[in-house]
Amino acid sequence: MWQERRGAMKKGYKVIDIDTHVNPSFDTLAKFAEPSFRPRLDELNPYIRTVGNYNAISVASIPFDRFPGEAPKSEDAAAVVGGRGALEGRVTKSSGHHRVDPQHGVSDENAEGRLADMDLEGRDVDVIIPGTWATGLTAIDDVTLAEGMYSAYHRYMREYCGTNPNRLKSLILAPAADIEWAVSEVKTLANESWVAAVAPILPEGMPVDHPALDPLWEVMNDAHLPLLHHSFTFEPPYFPGYRDMWDNVAVARTAAHPWGAARLLSYLIVGRIFDRFPNINAGAAEVGHGWLPHWLIRLEEMCNYVSGTTPKTDYKPIEYAQMGRFRCGAEPFEGPAMTKAVIDLLGTDALMHQSDYPHGEAHFPDTAEMVIDWPFWKEMGGDALEKHMSGNAEKFLRLA
Repeated sequence: MWQERRGAMKKGYKVIDIDTHVNPSFDTLAKFAEPSFRPRLDELNPYIRTVGNYNAISVASIPFDRFPGEAPKSEDAAAVVGGRGALEGRVTKSSGHHRVDPQHGVSDENAEGRLADMDLEGRDVDVIIPGTWATGLTAIDDVTLAEGMYSAYHRYMREYCGTNPNRLKSLILAPAADIEWAVSEVKTLANESWVAAVAPILPEGMPVDHPALDPLWEVMNDAHLPLLHHSFTFEPPYFPGYRDMWDNVAVARTAAHPWGAARLLSYLIVGRIFDRFPNINAGAAEVGHGWLPHWLIRLEEMCNYVSGTTPKTDYKPIEYAQMGRFRCGAEPFEGPAMTKAVIDLLGTDALMHQSDYPHGEAHFPDTAEMVIDWPFWKEMGGDALEKHMSGNAEKFLRLA
């Protein structure tokens, strides 16, 4: 339990990791499906991709197969039902940063192994985000199939995080294609110990400031539940500009995560979601952070220059980040110079620690220590490092 780890914080700092993952197999999710939904599981068979002994949901993956310098081929960016994900076979052990392998099965049902890995690294709280299947289900016309799987995920997370609910947290998956169901699910789950935030799952083409979403914002506002966004690349609803990427996966992934977050943040501001719902804060994980001040400064200028096209907001765009209404997970690979520059521009309330555990972008088990050891924190003084490693996330996630 968290109380049992207080003396074992990483170099004296509590560590909350805003970006960690599970990716349960289809078979695991099926075990947690409501009995009334189980007869419908076979309807998902076209979307099952088997790799070795692992069955995963792959709804409409785009491979982004073009190698730079080659002529484009139609199949380079053709979505394939049940197809290979764009990272499959390309993100390998040798391309990742782990010094020690995470324990086996932590992405499925091995919660005890995750807790042991957390102790090894010095992570006190993990915020757990599901894989690409969750957003991919938006491409299936029958939203009740997605809802059956989202309900299964919630039951799975209740058990997984129940191993230690003080340290393991996750998200309510809220499909924007069925607001009535999403609102009911948020109301039902809002006070469960594993719930840290809501992930509104928008089908392609639906803006986050669509008026149909207001009932969801109202229930989140009443519960003081934050919105947590995680961008994905190759599954629906894809990312802004995905049709125009010239079809190379490295370039696509460079663009996908920050572009998706930047668009979302823009409409939370200009759509006045922040202004109309003062108890809703928003955050983004695994999207980078160096883009954030540039984008907000540019958004303010465009709203002023292209006059009359956006409503008046209560604050300047940059002020929403400076006051902590929007917080970004800080990518360790962007490094200390970028992180310091963002803090210099936005203040100490805008960033949160993240690692991407157990994925290869994490420097497991060294990510937290690597960030804590950046020399510029001593120049910052005050509580800048404490806020970065846990304080901002505690406020964002209702843990403080």
